[in-house]
Amino acid sequence: MKFVYRFLPVSLAILMVLGSWLLSMGQADARTINKVRINWPIIAGAVSYRLEIMKAPDSSLTNRVKAINRIPVNGYELNTEDMPEAEHYYWRVCPLGYNGNVIGDYTDIKPLKSEEINPSMPRGTTEFNRMAYVPLYPVFSWIPVAGSGGYDVHISREKADSPGQYQVIRSFQTNSNVLYEDGGYTWPGRYMWQVRSVDKNGQPNTEWSEPDYFTVENRVKVAALGDSITHGGGTCNTPPGYVIYSWETYSKVPIKNLGHSGDTVQDMAARFDRDVVCFSPKILVIMGGVNNFRAGESGWDTIAAMEQILAECQLHDIIPVFATATPINADLMQHVETVEEPVWNWQAEQEILNQWIMNQPYHVDVTTPLKDEYGQLKESFTTDGLHPDHEGKRIIGEIIANYLLTTFPDYDLLNK
Repeated sequence: MKFVYRFLPVSLAILMVLGSWLLSMGQADARTINKVRINWPIIAGAVSYRLEIMKAPDSSLTNRVKAINRIPVNGYELNTEDMPEAEHYYWRVCPLGYNGNVIGDYTDIKPLKSEEINPSMPRGTTEFNRMAYVPLYPVFSWIPVAGSGGYDVHISREKADSPGQYQVIRSFQTNSNVLYEDGGYTWPGRYMWQVRSVDKNGQPNTEWSEPDYFTVENRVKVAALGDSITHGGGTCNTPPGYVIYSWETYSKVPIKNLGHSGDTVQDMAARFDRDVVCFSPKILVIMGGVNNFRAGESGWDTIAAMEQILAECQLHDIIPVFATATPINADLMQHVETVEEPVWNWQAEQEILNQWIMNQPYHVDVTTPLKDEYGQLKESFTTDGLHPDHEGKRIIGEIIANYLLTTFPDYDLLNK
C-alpha cells in the first residue's frame, strides 16, 4: 500500500500531461477547416458575384489568396483543404453584370472564421417567410454544396390528426441548386421542405437541411394569374424564391402569386379551374401575353384566350382586373443566351392585346412606365430584355396596389 501511495502523485502527473496533450489535439482538430460556407445579402442587379479570399483585412493585391468569379447565387462553399492558414484569412464579394463586369462596390472585408465552418448540411435560400402568401408554384433553392453530385429534395405536409408531425408527400432528385416543380400547392395546411446532397453514386454525403416551412391558405382576397413576370425572378439567375424580384413584394395589398413561368395566356386559361377557383379570390389580377406576342402569335388569338379567362371569372363571381402586357427589349434579347430572339412585329401584336385590355371595365396600365421612347422595355429595368428586374417589379407592384386600393376602397384590401 505504501508503494502505491508513493507513486500516486507521479501517476497523476503523467495522466494530467497525457490528458492535456489529448485535449490540445482535440482542439486542434476542432479548429481544422475543410470548407467554409460564405453567405451574403443579395445585391440588387447582380447577375453573379466575385469572391476574393485574402491573407489580411486590406484589399492590396499582395494579400489576395484566391478569387472566384461568376458565382451565380449569394453564397458559396469554399474548399479550404489546401489552405492551412484559412482560419486567419478574410473574404469580400462584389456584384457582376451579365458579361462578368464589376457593377458595384465590394462588401466589407470579414474574417473567414466568422462564417459557417465545415457545414454538415445544405442551406436553403428561399424567402417564403417574407412573402404575404407562399406562391402557388414555390421554387426551392439553396447554396450549392462543394463537390456535390446532386440533391434529394423532400416536401412534407403536417398531418391533420397529429400537429407537429410531418409526412413526405413529394420527393425529387436534381443536379441543380434550384428546383422548379409543376405541381401547385392548393391544399391548405402547413408544409416543410428539406434538401440534402448526394455523391456521384447517389449516396447521401450531407445531412438533411434545417426544415423550412410555408403555409397554404384556401381563401384569399386578391390573387394574380400570370407567367414568369408574375411568378418572379430576375437578372437571369435569381429564382422566384427571392422577394426582391417579385412584384407582389412591392404591393401594399397582399396578393397570392398564381404565376407560372413559361405560360402563354392559353396555359393560364387552361389551369383556371385547378389553380384559381380553389382559393376563392374576390379579385383576380391577370397579366400575361408576353410569351404569346414575342413568339409571333396574333394579338387576336391571345385576346380569345383572355376572353376565356374573363368568362371563367364571371362564372365564379370573381372581379377580373387586367394588367397590360409588359414590353420587351429585343435589342438586349439578341445578346442573351437564355432567351429567344422575338419576332420582328411583336410590338404590333402587343398593342392589339393591350388595346383590348384597356377597354375592359377594370384595367391597369403597367406598360407605359416601363417602356422607352421606342416602345421597348427600358434597358435600365432589365438584364435579359424579357424580365423586368427589381426596379421594374417595384413599379408594377406599386401601380397595381394603388389601382386596387383606389378602385375597391370598401374591400379592406390591406388585410389578408
